[in-house]
Amino acid sequence: MDVVFAHRGRQLTESDLGQVRALIADHPQASRRALSKKLCELWQWQQPNGTPRDMVCRGLMLGLHRKGLIELPPLRRRPPNPLARRERPGPVAIDRTPLRATIAELGRLEFVPVRRTERESLFNALIEAHHYLGYTQPVGEHLKYLVCAGPRPLALFAWSSAPRHLDARDRFIGWSMAARRHNLRLLAYNTRFLILPWVEVRHLASHLLGAMMRRLSADWQRLYDHPIYLAETFVDPGRFAGTSYRAANWIWLGCTTGRGKDDRTHRPNRAPKDVLAYPLHRRFRERLSHVP
Repeated sequence: MDVVFAHRGRQLTESDLGQVRALIADHPQASRRALSKKLCELWQWQQPNGTPRDMVCRGLMLGLHRKGLIELPPLRRRPPNPLARRERPGPVAIDRTPLRATIAELGRLEFVPVRRTERESLFNALIEAHHYLGYTQPVGEHLKYLVCAGPRPLALFAWSSAPRHLDARDRFIGWSMAARRHNLRLLAYNTRFLILPWVEVRHLASHLLGAMMRRLSADWQRLYDHPIYLAETFVDPGRFAGTSYRAANWIWLGCTTGRGKDDRTHRPNRAPKDVLAYPLHRRFRERLSHVP
């Protein structure tokens, strides 16, 4: 099989390229967006929850066009980029009375998924105001939680799709390149974890991490129709020791290279981070290394 083009794990042969060219020829009036949707239908190219991989397909067709392998119709309009023009979350009014208690005194804690709910703006604003990294809009599969004691938010968790390349993690799993491409969706990346600054509860962070791990995979399954077998996060050793994660039985895997995902110079351009992970299935390596 001679591969003529590859994009996001999909390898195209001359036969595939012929199908794309035929699709364009058969629909001369179709826009680029319409063509990508038709190609998704032709190839049955879907996400695990059944949604067409339209954006990925559009990127593939644009790559073919730029390589001179196909000729796409002229671009009809350039839609605005909502991420580039997104306003930063503003401040919110919230009870900031200092809370000093034990975990037992807090009573029942509730993990509230807030994505696409009226409380998502509160989550975004609190992360922007009180997390040292601020708020960044996730791309791809993601979950957001408020952790509440009664009506009061105490902490926040944000999860997203895992980075594609992470040497320490990939060595820990021991998977092949093909398995990583196919199963990366079965990992979740903890992008933000924040206990609000007026909350002082001994051992709360490790307690919440333990409770979070017991529900993460099931919540992901309900929303995206697939489980999570491994959770991962980065810890900046210049700021934190990762004590709460270690107390919650997360495993230190190593350090990042400090180059970032879009590096082209092969030289460090940011501070290396500690990589920690938490297996969510006793046979996680077997599940993640399997290629159907």
